[in-house]
Amino acid sequence: MSFTGFTQHDFDTFAIEGLDGRMEAIRERIQPKFKALGDSLTQDLSLHTGTEMFLHIAKHLRRKINPPVDTWMAICPNKRGYKQVPHFQVGLFDDRVFVWLALIYELPNKSNIATAYMNQIDRIRKEIPSDFVLSFDHMKKDVTPVAELDTTGWTEALTRFRDVKKAELLIGRNLYVQDKVLAKPAEFEELVKTTFEKLIPLYQLAVDAT
Repeated sequence: MSFTGFTQHDFDTFAIEGLDGRMEAIRERIQPKFKALGDSLTQDLSLHTGTEMFLHIAKHLRRKINPPVDTWMAICPNKRGYKQVPHFQVGLFDDRVFVWLALIYELPNKSNIATAYMNQIDRIRKEIPSDFVLSFDHMKKDVTPVAELDTTGWTEALTRFRDVKKAELLIGRNLYVQDKVLAKPAEFEELVKTTFEKLIPLYQLAVDAT
């Protein structure tokens, strides 16, 4: 299938009670869209990074009782898995789509990456668009607008990422359910691609530091 955008029907998935019912809806409504969008994004990222990239779609296999509150796809150069390497994400909560460069807590060498970023804070502040946001926990919706971060704010964020075992660093965009671009497949795909292109220098810096 071709990517058809995200609609309210997709977001309503997270109102379904129970693990089995919600997972069935995720598999039927959302994962085919991830596959269609992800195949295109994977090709684009492979071209722009000069590295073969692979698509991973979250299966939530560890969940036995509680249904997932979000779902996502990840793109990275590791064919076997994505959690222990810097990767790109697109996913849904019940009220938004998130588009991230994701450095999550399973990632080894967090300290090296944080140091590399700290050494480039001025460059990062200059190159990251002001409408981007940061998250420190991929399980939560809380975000910090990049526009609110000065050098001290970036330093504090990176120090937390370095020193707190469970701290994560996700950088990118959140697009809320009312954003009309979500239902416009071509425009949304292009927005994701341009978002990732802005994040590739940070991705490469993280890769080089690991």
